[in-house]
Amino acid sequence: MAAKGLHCRVSEDEAGQRFDRWVRRHFPELPYGAVMKLVRTGQFRLDGRRVRPETRIAAGQVVRIPPQLAHKSTAEGAQPRLSAAERRFVQGLVCYADEDILILDKPAGLAVQGGTKTRRHLDALLAGLAQGDERPRLVHRLDRDTAGVLVVARNRRAARALMEAFRTGAVAKTYWAIVLGKPRHEGVIDIPLGKMGPRGEERMAPDAPDARPAVTHFRVLERASDRAAWLELHPRTGRTHQLRAHCALMGYPIMGDVKYGGAAARLHEAPAGLMLQAMAIAFPHPRTGRPFRFALERPAPHMAAALRWWGFC
Repeated sequence: MAAKGLHCRVSEDEAGQRFDRWVRRHFPELPYGAVMKLVRTGQFRLDGRRVRPETRIAAGQVVRIPPQLAHKSTAEGAQPRLSAAERRFVQGLVCYADEDILILDKPAGLAVQGGTKTRRHLDALLAGLAQGDERPRLVHRLDRDTAGVLVVARNRRAARALMEAFRTGAVAKTYWAIVLGKPRHEGVIDIPLGKMGPRGEERMAPDAPDARPAVTHFRVLERASDRAAWLELHPRTGRTHQLRAHCALMGYPIMGDVKYGGAAARLHEAPAGLMLQAMAIAFPHPRTGRPFRFALERPAPHMAAALRWWGFC
């Protein structure tokens, strides 16, 4: 990003990014809600015009920076300032690394991206995993309370290839969940999902106006009588909260998921937390195109505690 006064020119490497992500890259300490407000009120401009958060930017375009932020803009390739503890923390999440991808084991409770009330999130911490001036890029998400496997692109070329793999359904994900009740041994949940409810309280529901197809395959790995079951889940689509909503709609909410399962989903004498974990992911490697698969060797601590509590292992 070449700066000139209160204006910055989009570099070749930045072409194709959403505008809101460009802003967050250059102003990593700015809360997501503040970014949205500045963009939507026209305080940021692109080539002299108002710009929408989702607009894809092109090399050579000029961004007008609000005067109150001009002194905070990062130089091209600069990374957010992280403490030594933050760098150690994010580096400790890495399970696999090569020149194109990183596989992280995200802990439950860590948001992947920022929001109005979210200051600490993985997207900002990725600066601690940079190769030279190239900042790793998110290509998919996990819910804040969902633990497990997350793939990150280490360069723009890998990001494009991985996002295309997600878009075309070439990515296969495996989750473990503990659900309450006694579901059938295996099956397919084919229920459309869309967002409903006021902002900040949205839930995924089948009767939402924007409901889109959502398909999940499942099988029971073990049962605790008729009280609970340990499931392996394979989402064939990638809707928000898909597994949580589908399990609840099936009549067997995920243990700890009060949002979709209500108060009955929280067993006060049991280990706490959302008992859902991404255990494995498979996709064409962005450099070779060959099948690549990574699986965790063990569940997260809270998930392992719940599996022991039910006598599953």
